[in-house]
Amino acid sequence: MNSWAWLSPIFWAVATACTRLPDIINRTTGQPAPLRRSNPYGTRPSWPRRGNRYRSGRVSRIMQRRSIWLAASVLCALWLGSLGIRPASASVEPVTPPSAAEFQAWLDSFKTTAAARGISAATLDRALAGASYITRVIELDRRQPEFTMTFWQYYEKTISDKRITRGRELLKTHAELLNKVEAKYGVPPRFLVAFWGLESNFGDYTGTFPLIGSLATLAFDPRRSKFFSEQLLAALEIIDRGDIPADVKASWAGAMGNTQFIPSTYRAYAIDFDGDGRRDLWRSLPDVFASSAHFLSKSGWRKDETWGREVRLPKGFDFALSGLDKKLKLKEWQAKGVRRSDGRDLPAADINAALVLPAGADGPAFLVYGNYETILVWNRSILYALAVGHLADRLVEKGSLVAKKPSNDKALSRSDMREIQRLLAEKGFDTGGQDGIAGAKTRRAIKAYQGREGLAPDGYPDSRLLDHLRGSGG
Repeated sequence: MNSWAWLSPIFWAVATACTRLPDIINRTTGQPAPLRRSNPYGTRPSWPRRGNRYRSGRVSRIMQRRSIWLAASVLCALWLGSLGIRPASASVEPVTPPSAAEFQAWLDSFKTTAAARGISAATLDRALAGASYITRVIELDRRQPEFTMTFWQYYEKTISDKRITRGRELLKTHAELLNKVEAKYGVPPRFLVAFWGLESNFGDYTGTFPLIGSLATLAFDPRRSKFFSEQLLAALEIIDRGDIPADVKASWAGAMGNTQFIPSTYRAYAIDFDGDGRRDLWRSLPDVFASSAHFLSKSGWRKDETWGREVRLPKGFDFALSGLDKKLKLKEWQAKGVRRSDGRDLPAADINAALVLPAGADGPAFLVYGNYETILVWNRSILYALAVGHLADRLVEKGSLVAKKPSNDKALSRSDMREIQRLLAEKGFDTGGQDGIAGAKTRRAIKAYQGREGLAPDGYPDSRLLDHLRGSGG
């Protein structure tokens, strides 16, 4: 008999109770539970959510599936606990909240600053009256996951079959609107839907934290007070303009609506495309798509180019040519033996491209164009930018990646990454600090070290690099 077989009846009891949640909700409220986690206005969206309707049968099935997973999670937690195993968790600095009087004094001072920016007294009274310090926001801000995700882990999380299928449906449903937006801003529909999918799962997850309370908490905290004070001012200006109500919900960091714009981006780039007098990124899809396209257009989007493509590299390729700082014409990459992922020649277009290796020399390779760097303006993560581009391609029936996930795909821990940075610094390579994050400066240092040591200079941090650093003398 297995040592944890005693958990079986507990699992089925939890599963039975959890799967009855939809019925309990229906009996209690007289209506099915809403599909979305939250709605910032307390009402259902006013625009037609044809791709995300509130269907009671579908909701019940979704909740039952989620309930089974909940029960399984409970079982796993109990099992691991019985073995003395605890799941790895993010490190969180202890948070000591201020006294109510201290926070209120700060709010009063900030109100004076906001009034000097021209925000009306009525808006300030309405928006700041109920603002309170939210300890959970600071905990989330200081949380540092012990393990980062590899390219393949991120890819599997963001480019799921379910997301692709739903994105294709929404692309068809909103084709007329998306084509109008493209005609004005030059951004193809598939990219707008891809951003929508990655930012909020097509509007499902727009946040549950009070916008003003979260931003006030982060502005009060000294760690990034200057940045979040400006975001709080921008949010108040948006409220003062009449775009959103004062009690709107957002992410813990103040990311807003379907596009998850931060307030300063919302203030600068949000568009009232439906002409109702408000720039509404929660309930108006015309505003959502136009605002995304407006931001991308102003950030340098080239309407006659795509984002890039997966490519095949020849044997003996010089990996020192990789990186966004090394751009060649497509014909030059062709001359160096680079081909499309299916082996065909590269396009004949006169386009500059850079080679990106998100998983190092042994992983997939991508030639990326100017629009890839525009995506990086939206989000500086190279994995995010690749996910947007590839998801956009999958929405129009382009194939999946040719490269295959290796069996030994494993993420480094932050402590491992800090050790890599420390060892590189000891050997004379500038990583820009030892924060446990493989940023651009760290990758350049890795690349330089690899070149000196005769390794493939792909700039990729992995366990083999760490072992080499530990074993090398100088």
